[in-house]
Amino acid sequence: MALVVAATLLFAAGDTLGKHLSMLYAATLILAARYLINLVLVLVTMWPRHRSAVWRTQRTGLVLLRGLLLAMATVTMLLSLRVMPVAETVAIIYITPVLLMLASGPILGEKVSALGWVCAALGFAGVLLIARPGSGLDPWGVTLCLVNAALGTGYHLLTRVLTRTETTMALLFQTALVGSVLSVGLTLVLGVPTWPSLTDAGLILLYGTFATVGHLLLTSAYREAQASTLAPVNYMHIAFATLLGWLVFHQLPDALGFTGMALIASAGLLAAWRASRPMPPPE
Repeated sequence: MALVVAATLLFAAGDTLGKHLSMLYAATLILAARYLINLVLVLVTMWPRHRSAVWRTQRTGLVLLRGLLLAMATVTMLLSLRVMPVAETVAIIYITPVLLMLASGPILGEKVSALGWVCAALGFAGVLLIARPGSGLDPWGVTLCLVNAALGTGYHLLTRVLTRTETTMALLFQTALVGSVLSVGLTLVLGVPTWPSLTDAGLILLYGTFATVGHLLLTSAYREAQASTLAPVNYMHIAFATLLGWLVFHQLPDALGFTGMALIASAGLLAAWRASRPMPPPE
């Protein structure tokens, strides 16, 4: 649980840094730094021991698609943070566990119970409260958040499918490789309108380090405890994002926004509790 708390703090700090940097520099440049740092750390920590097994895959096409979905999700996150407060952005993308639960029915053949539909209703009501007319949020930013949630859902669905045949280290490496190739390619094609100062270059490196170390901590946490135990702790991400958004940008959700965030968190917690319960055999 402590590892998850540390990971969510790093994610929230990365979101806050990402908002600052995305308002100054091209998203592709920031993305390239993040994924290159990720790729280097994966190679440094895993290559000496595992060698070619680091990148060996069986279902390469799906593995590459999974990496592409995550890279696109990161782009939409940066673009949404450019025009959205940190707290509301993070809260909306936490509709992903509910979308994952709903998508698992038709795609993976899992039954959605009545409790699952209650979770969905709570989650979508929360999003509507946050993004309601008059909230002052940028409609384009809200749309990007929802696209991010959809991409994240596809990423997690593929993760559930691929963990049956692929190793964790191969999935980590291929994700970092796809993100690096895509972001560096886009940076070379689109160019860099403004190069960062020395200070901001350090912040970009810090952003990439926060994201990479956060994922490593999260992976380590799930080796030590059950997912159902740790799932509720992930919602510390929303709390940390709200705190840092207030401290750095002086932005706080209004009362209805806080209510919407609470509904989304409640939906995710219920979905996690539902997933931890033993499922009846298929009929």
